[in-house]
Amino acid sequence: MLNRRLAIRLLAAAPLAASLPLHAQGKDPAKLRVALLPDENAASIIQNAQPLKRHLEQTLRKDIEITVTTDYSSMIEAMRFGRIEVAYFGPFSYVLAKSKAPTIEPFAVGVERGSPTYQSVLIATAGGPVKTLADVRGKPFGFGDQASTSSHLAPRAHLLKKYQLDGEKDYRPVHLGTHDAVARAVQAGQVPAGALSKPILDSLISRGIVDGSRIVQLDLSAPIPNYPVVMQSDLNPALKQAIRTAFLDMKDKDILKSFRVEAFAPTDDKAYDVLRDTASILKLELGRMK
Repeated sequence: MLNRRLAIRLLAAAPLAASLPLHAQGKDPAKLRVALLPDENAASIIQNAQPLKRHLEQTLRKDIEITVTTDYSSMIEAMRFGRIEVAYFGPFSYVLAKSKAPTIEPFAVGVERGSPTYQSVLIATAGGPVKTLADVRGKPFGFGDQASTSSHLAPRAHLLKKYQLDGEKDYRPVHLGTHDAVARAVQAGQVPAGALSKPILDSLISRGIVDGSRIVQLDLSAPIPNYPVVMQSDLNPALKQAIRTAFLDMKDKDILKSFRVEAFAPTDDKAYDVLRDTASILKLELGRMK
């Protein structure tokens, strides 16, 4: 009788088990979902990430699915609910994700020119109405995603601290989504000024996507801790170490170029406390931000 009851319970539970998401089936999944930040056109990001996909498949001996979410907040939510195992976050979007999913952990950070930091660049339309950043007063200013570090948080804090320009009253913030959208809008004069990642702008200019002669670079932010690679904490320890090694020992120049870095170095959560301080200056409540 007991065995019959047990069998009935197991049969009843089978459909539920089949419907559970991949992350609930164990800490060592056959397929790893790797999310890349949607800071440029998604199709271009996925295409450029194919060498990364092959590297991880060969190194980890697992199926790898590269994904680009629709925006920063959807990537944060995907990490929060375990729909991705590994993610390449922007610095501030990582801080937001950590505030919602405390158990995730950063383990690698990009190194550029020997430093694990980069800068935001504030630009204006060449020949446009903004000659200096003081001219931004009363005008629209182009930012990327609201959760972007170098295309929103850092330059907005820079405008406030150095130029006493408050986005709540002194100019009109215009959020355009991606870094390349900001550069294109400023180039075309759709907004007279804006801000984005300096490495991304340099890449856009070198690839001929943005005409450097049609914009003016006005200022740079203070150094920002670079983009972290983050993983779910509940993965199998051996798998976590293999993932960590796959990034920290990466030598393939094509893959590193797609990340706009020279190498990856170890990092931890404390490295991003400076962004929590910046959020405090801007009076942003991390727990309430999407």
